[in-house]
Amino acid sequence: MGDLSRNNATSIMHLPDDCLTVIFHGLDSPTDRESFGLTCRRWLGIHDSSRRSLQFSCSFTLLTPSSLSKKVLDIHTLHLHKLLRRFQHLESLCLSGCRELNDAGLTRLLNYGSDLQKLNLDFCLKVTDYGLSLVASGCPLLTSISLYRCPGITDLGLETLANACFLMEYANLSYCIQISDNGLKALTQACRRLKGVNISHCEGITGVGFKGCSNTLAYIEAESCMLKPDGVTGIVSGGGLEYLNVSCLSWSPLGDPLAGIGSSSSIKILNFRMCRTVSDASIAAIAKGCPFLEEWNLALCHEVSISGWQAAGLYCKNLKTLHVNRCRNLCNGSLEALRDGCKSLSTLYLSGCIRLSPVAVELFKSQRAEVCVKEEEVLSLNPPFLEFR
Repeated sequence: MGDLSRNNATSIMHLPDDCLTVIFHGLDSPTDRESFGLTCRRWLGIHDSSRRSLQFSCSFTLLTPSSLSKKVLDIHTLHLHKLLRRFQHLESLCLSGCRELNDAGLTRLLNYGSDLQKLNLDFCLKVTDYGLSLVASGCPLLTSISLYRCPGITDLGLETLANACFLMEYANLSYCIQISDNGLKALTQACRRLKGVNISHCEGITGVGFKGCSNTLAYIEAESCMLKPDGVTGIVSGGGLEYLNVSCLSWSPLGDPLAGIGSSSSIKILNFRMCRTVSDASIAAIAKGCPFLEEWNLALCHEVSISGWQAAGLYCKNLKTLHVNRCRNLCNGSLEALRDGCKSLSTLYLSGCIRLSPVAVELFKSQRAEVCVKEEEVLSLNPPFLEFR
């Protein structure tokens, strides 16, 4: 550089690669970064080696409703192998919606997956346990995986993955119809850093696979699952659960299994929407045993009667948000119990309760003016972890 300075021949092209890398990372605009890589072959190499994430155009996160009817791109036409060889330091790879991707498409991860931390395989219909074993072998640093609607994944594949990727923190297993409590147990026992798990619509899971899970597990999505009482006990066994969604709980011949949630004192958010058979006994157990509960969705919980609402009003001292939309057994006396209790309440979602009189609603509003009463039904709550939202 000294000789070049004397000859007045210095330029940015003479900077060493590490300086050019610093410049590249200082570019905030994706367009600017792409332009940087198009400058010359050397700068393209810096661009490629600095890339940390890759997402294909067929990904569901990029699709619009109108594009769903279009022909799905074959992942092989996108030269996945060439791209993985080109971008060798990826930390995040999204292949969601690549329905033609098969196990062979994942073989390059054996060579170039060592830095990968997040992998999304949503709706990869042709990926099987063998493909998941390739992920396990090539991606030891994996902390997050999403397998939404991967019908070829079984307990065996999940166990292989868990034993190799013990740093796992988030796992989305929703609609993985072949996974049972055995696979879930392998995951929760091997991965002691788990923070969030989604098992929604997994009919083979009852919850017992969570038994003995780590206290780091704070977020569980279990919509439309057939949970059993000992399964619910397993779900809360780690002691660190903060968010639980069991909406649309499937009917069980053993009766309402949700009373066991009352032993989880760390719970902050509960979603019971459309749990039509949840009983007053479960409501009371949870109200008494979950002192830090801040938000509770009980919309369409038709079996909750006045004794359940009285327990909620009496014991839910930190409850800030309550959903009671279209609860058939919410009567004037029930609303009075909530009005006289729940001293921290700030938002009440209330509509479609056929046993409530307009007078009772207006009385609630006048005596609890600090509570915002909203008629529209809000279906989603805000979990502490948003990895798969």
